[in-house]
Amino acid sequence: MNASHLVWETPAALALLVLLPVFAWRLGSSGGAAAVRFPGVSLLRGVGRPVRASWGRLRLGLVLFGWAAMVVALARPQWAKDLEVVKASGIDILIALDVSRSMLAEDFTIGGKRASRIDAVKQVTEMFIEGRASDRIGMVAFAGRPYLVSPLTLNHEWLLENLKRIKIGMVEDGTAIGSALASATRRLGDNPEAHTKIIVLLTDGDNNAGQISPNTAAEAARALGIKIYTICAGTQGWVPIPVKDMFGNTVYQQVLVSVDENQSKRVAEIGGGKFYRATDTNALKQIFEDINELEKVPIESQRSRQLRELFVWPLGLGLASLLTAMLWSLSLGRRLP
Repeated sequence: MNASHLVWETPAALALLVLLPVFAWRLGSSGGAAAVRFPGVSLLRGVGRPVRASWGRLRLGLVLFGWAAMVVALARPQWAKDLEVVKASGIDILIALDVSRSMLAEDFTIGGKRASRIDAVKQVTEMFIEGRASDRIGMVAFAGRPYLVSPLTLNHEWLLENLKRIKIGMVEDGTAIGSALASATRRLGDNPEAHTKIIVLLTDGDNNAGQISPNTAAEAARALGIKIYTICAGTQGWVPIPVKDMFGNTVYQQVLVSVDENQSKRVAEIGGGKFYRATDTNALKQIFEDINELEKVPIESQRSRQLRELFVWPLGLGLASLLTAMLWSLSLGRRLP
């Protein structure tokens, strides 16, 4: 958290500004009695330059402004920038997100409107990431094979931009859960500084691709101290999936989707985490909130302040104003005694 504001090193000096009205009254009052009296002004015409009343007021204004600026400079104005640096929590989270074709099934809702599983999952995942500001988070998407969306990072803005770019069909279709877990494990296993490592596996189907079984991948993760949470999203049975017909129009095709919950439960059990089932958007939000509460640690932060001196500006203005007033008095503003 950064905040910038103006501060004063010696604010008591600003009390000298109360003398301005006194100076204005003294400098603006009439001078002493005339040293020489003349019967008229005709004899004085042509002697020196005429002094206009406005010039006198301008000179007075320069003196008063110069005084005020010097007082402000004496008070030492500074531009302060308060910095709060939040230390990393020590929790590394790798989200493994299923992007197989079945994730296009529109059995979720967003804002009261029908939405696909992938859109609902991306929305809730975004909220989860925003709530873990001090955690390093990475992401792997998978269908027939996994691919890296983002390595572990504290730059969550960049991570969220990459999340938005995820689309169905970026790799061959399928559900390679074991390969996705293995890929996530490799990404988490090379950071000895993290005292907690977590994989959040979100899928809507059975493992049907890849060369690694989910149980084997989960055991490898457990050996590296990685905890696994599994989330099965969507309803079982026939679900509507949008497809294009021969004329390019969007139509819905009923597709049979089955999820082996026992497999997902077994993976979570091996990984020492927890299994969840989400059949609507609210349930999905609650699951992520539950994981958020389960994986919390105290966060330390360091505060510091950067100061930039500003007194040189009023000091320069004050000296320039007083010097101008003095030169004015010695040249254009000279007058008879």
